[in-house]
Amino acid sequence: MAFAAEKLQSDDALLDAYSASVADAVDRIGPAVCRIERIGAGGHGSGFVIAQDGLVVTNFHVVGDARAVRVTMPDGAAREGRVLGRDPDTDIALVRADGSFADVAPLGDSKRLRRGQIAIAIGNPLGFEWTVTAGVVSALGRSMRASTGRLIDDVIQTDAALNPGNSGGPLVSSAGEVIGVNTAMIHGAQGIAFAVASNTANFVISEIIRFGRVRRAFIGVSADTTNLPRRAALLSQVTTNTAVRLRSVEKNSPAAKAGLKEGDIIAALDGRPVTGVDDLVRMLDAERIGRETLCTVVRRSGVSQVVVTPVARS
Repeated sequence: MAFAAEKLQSDDALLDAYSASVADAVDRIGPAVCRIERIGAGGHGSGFVIAQDGLVVTNFHVVGDARAVRVTMPDGAAREGRVLGRDPDTDIALVRADGSFADVAPLGDSKRLRRGQIAIAIGNPLGFEWTVTAGVVSALGRSMRASTGRLIDDVIQTDAALNPGNSGGPLVSSAGEVIGVNTAMIHGAQGIAFAVASNTANFVISEIIRFGRVRRAFIGVSADTTNLPRRAALLSQVTTNTAVRLRSVEKNSPAAKAGLKEGDIIAALDGRPVTGVDDLVRMLDAERIGRETLCTVVRRSGVSQVVVTPVARS
């Protein structure tokens, strides 16, 4: 009996610790989560404030082609916002809302995520405002097709319940950092939802702030983050444990013309390690357009150096 009582107390303590982790994360991030509506167009979604001067992150499909949106905070304060930029290729948009904001939601490092880690979604699903759901990170490095037809790489899969209206809201870690931007669920499926990784969102935000749009070099591949065997790391002279495996190579693309093939592992670009898909996306920036880029490629036959010349993404 004593053992059973001790076990019950232990289980209660674990549940209390889990509840406290979720509640603390919600207390930290919740005040920065907002409802976003297109002015005069109807429909709504979610977003979150990332800077006190009113920078708000949401989904491209939430704002669409709208120039102005209404941003409503949990305290009921409604402000007008203008869309600074949008990136359909990653389903990310950036809004500047009027006024100043005391509460912000910091973007975390999605590369540090692990499967099974607590994932908390905050948003406005189906009109139920500032709803909290919790689950875990189900998988990492997924790909999802954007409205433009381009694959969004390095997507987080979670079983936190998402519904229409959650789009654009934050996926939050138990540490109280935004690890993803909730973007989609699979209709008819239970426990399968997706978020754009925070590192990808951070890259898009930086590009929009600097240039008003996202400039990209294009080589014509889709890829997954993969483990890099120690022998391959030594042969390729990189010091990382992960790299990028090509899942497909588009016909007549720069990658295909250079001889890259499905299954190739890219360990480095111009000598800089490529530790994951988000690295590849970030490194293929506008400065590489038209410039020969040396890819360190790991194959069964050994390590090769392949020269690819990216082109501008149309």
